[in-house]
Amino acid sequence: MSNAMTGGPRRIAGDGAVVARAPAKVNVHLRVGPLRPDGFHELSTVYLAVSLFDTVTARPGEGIALTVRGEGSAAGQGPASVPTDRRNLVWQAAELLARHAGVAADAHLDVDKSIPAAAGLAGGSADAAATLVALDALWGTRATRGDLAGLAAQLGSDVPFSLMGGVALGTGRGEQLSPVLARRRCDWVLGIAGEGLSTPTVYGELDAMRTDGTAAPHAEGAGDAAEPVIAALRSGPTSALAATLTNDLQAPAVRLRPELRRALQAAAEAGARAAVVSGSGPTVAALAEDEDAAVRLAASLAGAGVFRTVRAVHGPVPGARLVG
Repeated sequence: MSNAMTGGPRRIAGDGAVVARAPAKVNVHLRVGPLRPDGFHELSTVYLAVSLFDTVTARPGEGIALTVRGEGSAAGQGPASVPTDRRNLVWQAAELLARHAGVAADAHLDVDKSIPAAAGLAGGSADAAATLVALDALWGTRATRGDLAGLAAQLGSDVPFSLMGGVALGTGRGEQLSPVLARRRCDWVLGIAGEGLSTPTVYGELDAMRTDGTAAPHAEGAGDAAEPVIAALRSGPTSALAATLTNDLQAPAVRLRPELRRALQAAAEAGARAAVVSGSGPTVAALAEDEDAAVRLAASLAGAGVFRTVRAVHGPVPGARLVG
């Protein structure tokens, strides 16, 4: 495993366990282009990794066994929606890495989820990225960062960014990444709804809205539109970032889930500098002036009754990494 991922040698506990974690993401900019022949849309997006993490623990085992705790599990908060079989990206990541490395796909994988499923926060992608990192260490495959990034792109559009973290411009279907050197901290409150939204359903609704004229057609040269938000993330005041938040999927998400309109309004009334639906929703990402303001905003939104739960987070944070 490359030191770029681990920060040092492999970290394996006395019981053989390896632990990795990966962050949630917020799309601070998302422009959706036309539908491609492969069924995906052409995207221009700016990803921001934020401090809400899922953790994957990998232990030696025979075959693949998968357990899930926390958000989306049968015993966790919210609807039980995370599968524990081959449908889960964690399982698929394990099989893919094993094939790539020519090793047996033998591991027990325990996923501890804090990122809700189907929330527009790339929770499943974070799990897959953490699995690649953990199993690379457990199996000693010595995959390079480029190797893992290539595997991540095969698993899903958001998995490469979950591996990278920080801030990045995503193009193609979101998997083609250009890192952005933006170290300025920004603080957010994530308002998490009680029921998820299907990403394909939201994209389909956007296509329908563009067809019937209730949504603007896709913009040409959408990549250029990302420059203001990138500049704001690098050095601008919070007001500059607030003015540049954009998500083409917000309108279809609101049409599918009308209560999101009230949630966005509640964030504004509670003092958010701006609020936007994250990705395909239904999570609302509310931008705060600073850490103290985020704490106050979270408390206010927790009492507003429009979200199942709220989380104060900050970004950018690193992508999938081993943890002690």
